[in-house]
Amino acid sequence: MDFKPTAAMRNVRTVKRGLPDAGYWKKFESPVLVKEYGMVTSLEFSPVKPHDLVVTASTRLQLYNGRTGQLKKSITRFSSPAHSGSFRSDGKLLVAGDESNLVQVFDVNSRAILRTFKGHTDPVHVTRFMPSRTQVFSGSDDTTVRVWDIPSQSPVFTSDEHTDYVRSGCIFAENPSLFATGSYDHTVRIWDTRASSCAIKINVDDPVEAVLSLPGASVLAVANGPSVQMFDISMGGRPLFSMGNHEKTVTSLCLDSNGGRLLAGSLDHHVKVYDLQTYKMTYSSNYPAPVLSVALSPDETMLAVGMTSGVFSLRRRNVSAKEQAQVEAKEHLVYGTRAYFMRGASHKGADDDLRIEYKRSKSLADYDKFLRKFEYSRALDAVLANNRAGMTIVSLLQELVHRDGLGAALSGRDELSLDPILRFVAKYISHPRYTQLLIRVSNVILDIYGDLLHDSTRTSELLLRLRNKIRNELRMHQDLTLLLGSMDMLMSACEISHLKTSNVSEDEHVSANATAAAEVAISSVTASTDK
Repeated sequence: MDFKPTAAMRNVRTVKRGLPDAGYWKKFESPVLVKEYGMVTSLEFSPVKPHDLVVTASTRLQLYNGRTGQLKKSITRFSSPAHSGSFRSDGKLLVAGDESNLVQVFDVNSRAILRTFKGHTDPVHVTRFMPSRTQVFSGSDDTTVRVWDIPSQSPVFTSDEHTDYVRSGCIFAENPSLFATGSYDHTVRIWDTRASSCAIKINVDDPVEAVLSLPGASVLAVANGPSVQMFDISMGGRPLFSMGNHEKTVTSLCLDSNGGRLLAGSLDHHVKVYDLQTYKMTYSSNYPAPVLSVALSPDETMLAVGMTSGVFSLRRRNVSAKEQAQVEAKEHLVYGTRAYFMRGASHKGADDDLRIEYKRSKSLADYDKFLRKFEYSRALDAVLANNRAGMTIVSLLQELVHRDGLGAALSGRDELSLDPILRFVAKYISHPRYTQLLIRVSNVILDIYGDLLHDSTRTSELLLRLRNKIRNELRMHQDLTLLLGSMDMLMSACEISHLKTSNVSEDEHVSANATAAAEVAISSVTASTDK
């Protein structure tokens, strides 16, 4: 088995556009409404050009041309309503589940059924190809999650840890062994096929309708109820932010090509766009019926929205001549460049040509070379020696924790080799993404060198700096707690004052009515006496 390099955790990338978001998304004009045979439960564009669209509705998978938007093919090999039609990464195969408990794999060109997987006992609502291309995972109303091997046509992974319908799922492109599923039992589970078990469990407040992994494999978007929540997977599923701009249940999520904008469709007839750098809504569009599915083409020229009325909307973005010229300029090959030298490398020969397979191995970083040899101490020294980014160092420390090698990497050090570790911990321990891990590193250092740290002046200074930083953080948390308490008192006082004001006004109203009734009674008595 090949050694897998350390995967550095990445934050969501900032995406800059020439136009403000509202102006950019308004360029998707001229919506074409297409009537299908039933509710449009799933939409997905092919990852390869011309980015054909597969529409899952009723007992059909409809394929629409990515350039013209016209119906291209129709797969009608289902005896019951189909669900979750999805392309493989090369665009050659399709997988879908149905309400007859089957998972089927189709050839896109011939529309033939290549594989049929039987094992679920209830309708299958989630199907996706794994990044390896040779496996498919599925989720069913029978609460089970399965991974199927396409060549052998048998399950290689099965779990029944969910306690309710499994209605959503996604893969992690950066890690082919992980995938996530969302269930109506108010949980999201991240599965590791190597361990054949649930790696992370995330609890939410409502049934989960959609899950989506963001670039970097460290953040997961979860649609539950009327909100979209972001969770940090690298920190064990810690919640990051919640976006609650919808009035009804969010049913579908998708990303733009850069991974910087999140599109969310809801039963409140709206599709809203969120900036993943600020987690703020930047654009909203209204549709004539509740939205069940949303898809954006990889080249961002087509936006498809499926609705409960059996209609899906297809909008196109007109590419300007200036933008087209910029794309062509980037694609133009300049003599002497690497792109010019590599031209023709992707050429496909004839079927009878002799093919020589060549796999170019990627060079490993210096710390990965030491990890491969289980030299944990030298790997830690290497990653600290070259002024690497904090995220890279934290990723290596996390890998050492997973390998149970953190103690071995930190032990047997003198004053000089311990100095860079203490400096890094003292600098980044207040960073919210690193705090939990660096506290663990600090505890291991104190356990190993607790009796020897005060023998060195330099080490003592670093420990004093670390202690002062922790004290400042604790003091700030105490101040924030006091501030929250004061705000709660003010809010309670305002509510009590409002209740008293409303009660006084009601008493005055009752008193005025009683006075008026008394005056009427006196008038009537006086009139009868006069008579």
